[in-house]
Amino acid sequence: MQSQFLAAINQLCDEKNIPRDRVIETIEAALRAAYRKDYGNKNQVIDVKLDEKSGIATVYQVYDVVEKVEDPDMQMTADQAKKYDKKAKIGEQVKLDVTPTDYGRIAAQAAKQVIIQKIQDAERDVLYETFKDRENELVNAIVHRVDGTNIYVNLDNKTTTNLPYDQQIPGEKYYSGQRIKLYLDKVVKTTKGPQLLISRTHSNLVKKLLELEIPEIKSGLVHLKSIAREPGIRCKVAVHSDDEKIDPIGSCVGQKGVRVQNIMEELNGERIDIIQWSTDMDAYIKTALAPAKVSVIKLDEQQKRAKVYVQPDQRPLAIGKQGQNVRLASILTGWEIDILDISDYEGTVPKAEKKEEIAKVADVGLNEAIVKALSAANLTEVAQLKGLTAKDLMEVDGIDEKAAKEIVEAVKKVA
Repeated sequence: MQSQFLAAINQLCDEKNIPRDRVIETIEAALRAAYRKDYGNKNQVIDVKLDEKSGIATVYQVYDVVEKVEDPDMQMTADQAKKYDKKAKIGEQVKLDVTPTDYGRIAAQAAKQVIIQKIQDAERDVLYETFKDRENELVNAIVHRVDGTNIYVNLDNKTTTNLPYDQQIPGEKYYSGQRIKLYLDKVVKTTKGPQLLISRTHSNLVKKLLELEIPEIKSGLVHLKSIAREPGIRCKVAVHSDDEKIDPIGSCVGQKGVRVQNIMEELNGERIDIIQWSTDMDAYIKTALAPAKVSVIKLDEQQKRAKVYVQPDQRPLAIGKQGQNVRLASILTGWEIDILDISDYEGTVPKAEKKEEIAKVADVGLNEAIVKALSAANLTEVAQLKGLTAKDLMEVDGIDEKAAKEIVEAVKKVA
């Protein structure tokens, strides 16, 4: 029949995910320390053997068998040793049972705190060993508890850790039992044990989700060149393929946008723009600033600074709400980008840009309220609306889903 002691060890191993032999070694070490404190001295070599079935601990003092004794606490002659072991020889060791009669009660009290500390240390070591090789990986988690801004998550159904407030997606609501994906950035050893640096806001979370969702990225057919992200709001991803037969943007977006849509749903609706990476910085910056149309770009290679000239009606699109579009484009390309009015350009504007005649929004059959809302956002020409989805248009104040769909249909007819 299993003893209470053995049952307790088994429960401890299961709950803390600690190897059984590690628990036994830890308890024996704690009992050795308790014996030295109350009965022995620091010079003695003490060994403790724990009977797992009965839970009884036996204490042994270890002596070296020598020709001449110099330290009686650690050595004895062969003649003395043979009293305890008839086969004892010089150079060997003998063990004497020195277990005190009341050792069970005293040892339990003295060793309690040591055992607790040792078990905690062992638990931390196991945690570190479990996750140290999983840095820079996607981790599945279940929200364990929500306490205000403190979110506690279970990793692999065993390890509970905190998702810091600054690593939570702004505006995302968490609830107990919710399944989420996290990015494990690093595992850091601290005085309080290993700390798992997990995040929902790290740019690499988008990268790992793209690798998970898109086989072409995981296989290396499509390369992720750069990611610029404002968590919970918008993310720009630059992709490229060395194979001319593969459309990198189409591969990422998927049929009817299903691939990128799955990632957006995982990220609490965060909008993801997939763009074409290019070694031609002029073309790359133009693409990064989409949906705005760029008239002229002047590049300063030394300063890595670009002056981007746009028509007045394109400037709000180029800059974006609260500077979001130009800021993300700058992070994506690695260049400082200044948005300037075309009237400030001192050179010759390309003819196609000067002569282009564009239909007005007011002339394509949209109702007055929609035209007014678009005009307030400086979207007065049809060309500005080409390429924008209904979801893009819904970001304009005063444009709801119904109005956005009407605009998309109206633009198609003109095109």
